[in-house]
Amino acid sequence: MIDTILVAQGPELKSVRRGLSPKLSIIPQLLSLPIGQESVTRYLNQWQKKQDFWSHKPSTVLVTGLCGSLSSKYQPGDVVVYRDCVLFDGSELLQQKCDRALTTKLQIHLQEKASLVRGFTSDRFIYKAEEKQLLGKNIGAEVVDMEGFAILNFFANLSVSVAMVRVISDDCYHDLPNLTGAITSSGNLQSLPLATAMFQQPLATFQLIRGSIKGLKVLQEVTACLFNC
Repeated sequence: MIDTILVAQGPELKSVRRGLSPKLSIIPQLLSLPIGQESVTRYLNQWQKKQDFWSHKPSTVLVTGLCGSLSSKYQPGDVVVYRDCVLFDGSELLQQKCDRALTTKLQIHLQEKASLVRGFTSDRFIYKAEEKQLLGKNIGAEVVDMEGFAILNFFANLSVSVAMVRVISDDCYHDLPNLTGAITSSGNLQSLPLATAMFQQPLATFQLIRGSIKGLKVLQEVTACLFNC
């Protein structure tokens, strides 16, 4: 059903790989994405220019990984399926929808344990709990990521079915460490700035680590459920 998986590089990619059984008759193409919408857009545009994109053009894509909660309804470890994704471009709210038929199939396959949500794609790392709560109220989105809209926008005119299944890694009540300085312009995490930011904010770091561990575990389980069941 799904021939291509897009997931952020690092621990999220590792969790998805662990969830995919090597015994699968057909193993989907697994692409590792950089962090941030601009970096993802550049990556996808470069991928489209390669010969293997057109010779093995994806038809059914799953976007997966972790996301943050903008609503009191969702806690770390909760599974969400995107209905659509929005982006604020400075003057208006832009929207891209996920493929309805594929989204419904995935939700049914997950035995309706996954909630249907609207995702908000941010151009920066949202780490303040107060800001996350305000975003949720003002935009009407339940979760936040940094790549979703860019991915849907890229595939919008390519006749490719795209669905998005993510796992909550942080709630909207606790601050996270400010990792903005640790993300490069190319969408990679730098180890030293990352360690420094986490060391300087121990309580926020504890929340980040605890939620990420839970989220990554569930991400592996969700992947296994979608592809091995």
